[in-house]
Amino acid sequence: MNSEMNERLKIEVKELDPVRREIEVELSAAEAGREYEEELTSYAGRAKLRGFRPGNAPRDIVKRMFGPEIEHAVIDRLVPRILDEVVSSRRLSLVGVPAVENVRFKEGGPLSFKAVIEVWPDFALPSYTRLMLRRTEAEVTDGDVDRSLEELRRKNAEYVPVDGRGAAAADYAVIELQGRDLKTKRLLPAERVVVLVGREGNDPAVETNIQGLRPQEEKSFQSSYPADHRNRKLAGKTVEFRLKLVSLKEMKYPEVDDDFAKHLGEFESLAALKEKIRQELREAKAKAARRDLSEAAVQAVIEKASIDLPPSVLEEETGAVLKSYAAQIGQKAVSREAAEALTAQARAQAERNLKQHLVIRKIGQNEGLEVTDGDIDEEIRQIAQASQVPLARAIESFREEGRRDNLKATLLARKVVDFLVSQAIIE
Repeated sequence: MNSEMNERLKIEVKELDPVRREIEVELSAAEAGREYEEELTSYAGRAKLRGFRPGNAPRDIVKRMFGPEIEHAVIDRLVPRILDEVVSSRRLSLVGVPAVENVRFKEGGPLSFKAVIEVWPDFALPSYTRLMLRRTEAEVTDGDVDRSLEELRRKNAEYVPVDGRGAAAADYAVIELQGRDLKTKRLLPAERVVVLVGREGNDPAVETNIQGLRPQEEKSFQSSYPADHRNRKLAGKTVEFRLKLVSLKEMKYPEVDDDFAKHLGEFESLAALKEKIRQELREAKAKAARRDLSEAAVQAVIEKASIDLPPSVLEEETGAVLKSYAAQIGQKAVSREAAEALTAQARAQAERNLKQHLVIRKIGQNEGLEVTDGDIDEEIRQIAQASQVPLARAIESFREEGRRDNLKATLLARKVVDFLVSQAIIE
């Protein structure tokens, strides 16, 4: 507990835990009274009372009519101001919004209140030089090259008309489909749709009857649907369908040879294409190895540090991580168990994010590592060049609120990580 007393302000700060402080404050009656008089004067100047010209109402009448409102206005002005003063004078690294309670003030008396605030933790850094790290080899095998070639082959595949056979799995079929409700005898709307034969989620009846069908051939069949079927037009009905296969295409993959390499635009032979792929894979693996090494360096420090996190900040970061998960999942439904697992995963990730931020910031301070405006401008220039956008446009985009600060934090993290790796013992 830490107390401070003077004629104007009494302050008592109690440490509830490593990230919470309880602050009790009492502002003298004289100081609070001056604020009250200023607020009373303001009210008197604005008050419109019957029998008095605006601004000429007697202060005692204004006080009698608006006393509670004036007291509340004094509280609203003084409490944030006093809290800012306490936080600043005690050098408390405030997080979030203080929880204020037990506010007391009446005309002629002192103003007092209690507040609980969260602060960033003060923690001791473990030794962060001579970390033992293991480097991942950036070796590229023939199998890696072959897999990349196969991916290129698939990307350059074409759909061509099928000749001499019926529809089979992986074909794209254009069909005309019309149904008749056997109970009401009403025709359902005719549809012309593209179907990937064999795709999970196809109507089982359509899937069964399209197999083996050739272009321009027709087929009729019946199918019954449960009342809770996802297609409301079919739910609870027995339908007779007429199916016509309009056209059929299959995927044709190119041969991996010199002609294929030349088709890609910049290679004279398959050997040249393979060498380019090998070089790109080597660079990608080297980049991934550097990233893994960097993450391992920071993680090694985090694992040895004892860091308490402010609950509100942890909850906020967990929400942000969950939001990013939701963006990846999209509209896909997840079970309750899966949602709980995702929440736990998000919380663990949020803890890592926050601890990494704190460790990086503190190491940066210890080592005097700073990011200058010149560093930020150079990074923006490189981003513009890599993205092939005009530099002026890139500079303007980073003037948006928070983007330049975020870039500064990223560059500081890069400097700290580079320092850690440079000091590490790498096997």
